[in-house]
Amino acid sequence: MKIAVVGLGAMGSVYATLFLEAGHEVWGIDDWKEHIEAIKSKGLTLEGASGSRTNHNLNVTTEISDIGNSDIYIIATKASGVAKAAKWISSVASSNSQIITIQNGLGAGERISKHMPIDQLILGVAEGFGASIIKPGHAHHNSMKLIRIGELNGGITDRLLLLEKIWLQAGFKVKAFEDITQLIWEKFICNVTFSAPCTVFNKTIGELMSDPALWEIALGGTKEAYRIAKEKQINLSFDDPVAYVTKFGSNMLNARPSMLLDHMNFRPSEVNAINEMVSIMGKELNILTPYSDTLVATVKCREASFERI
Repeated sequence: MKIAVVGLGAMGSVYATLFLEAGHEVWGIDDWKEHIEAIKSKGLTLEGASGSRTNHNLNVTTEISDIGNSDIYIIATKASGVAKAAKWISSVASSNSQIITIQNGLGAGERISKHMPIDQLILGVAEGFGASIIKPGHAHHNSMKLIRIGELNGGITDRLLLLEKIWLQAGFKVKAFEDITQLIWEKFICNVTFSAPCTVFNKTIGELMSDPALWEIALGGTKEAYRIAKEKQINLSFDDPVAYVTKFGSNMLNARPSMLLDHMNFRPSEVNAINEMVSIMGKELNILTPYSDTLVATVKCREASFERI
């Protein structure tokens, strides 16, 4: 199959490498020119959880027109890049192409729908799937637990099962789910709990949880997100959000959320798709979200200073 990975950052580099090694024709596209040029000249190096190697056969470009139509498009950008990726894909994809988007936070489907029909869209949720860029052309694969995939409107379809099979054959741990919205929201509530608080207070997950004052602030955001989920009648697998996020965090005490890693490298984060979504939905539902509002304002204030560095 011809597979295009749109967004060849850390996660995209993992996707591209494993699909290439599974025998597919793989293209990677990114507007990070230094990264693309490094791959063209020296190959894409990936090390870590899935092994260490350098692949020289990956097709890479900064222009979507070089790729043309593909059987599968994987949107692997950060949330802020989803709309741009959808615009790119819409210019070359056929009605038979399948598009899977895997991001943190909420709103990917809505962003994509502004640029193309979403009847070809599959949603993905990555759990325990960490990766980072060491330098242009070089990525590190930290871990790979599970990728969950599902139809935007729910249900198990033949195309969903086919995608599951293709990913499994490439060495990924993947499972198709009937209600992907539930899984997206359950991860979203965990992301809300740890992303902005760890970033604002510059703490690992374990350090945040061990400080009673900081942990109370983080849980304030948790409860706001949970209340909104219940108001929206999201089907969740738990009734105690505090116990749920505590168990989640306890399994990765030494981890730093990607939002904190972005700030450590003076990069803008995905706060718009994570903690700020609580504020936005709270306003829509007339639910007060003071914890999320304050955390988001702090994150954005800090990011504004990055522009001057």
